[in-house]
Amino acid sequence: MTEQKWIHEGLITESLPNGMFRVRLDNEDLILGYVSGQIRRSFIQILRGDKVKIKVSHYDSTRGRIIYRLQNKDSKDFQNKDSKD
Repeated sequence: MTEQKWIHEGLITESLPNGMFRVRLDNEDLILGYVSGQIRRSFIQILRGDKVKIKVSHYDSTRGRIIYRLQNKDSKDFQNKDSKD
């Protein structure tokens, strides 16, 4: 039997070393996300403020795999807002 996974949307709040990111989910949970192999192979750049789809395991709900970067027009506003403070 395969492991069931939840797919959530979230916002990248912090970039960490080795392809790890701090992600705030839509339900306000803060989890640790790592980049999937497909995103690494495609050289997709993920920055702070980007909206992503993340696959979270039922067994460990504090970590997830980032599987897709969503088109987000507000991501530049998020970065500019933080730099002004």
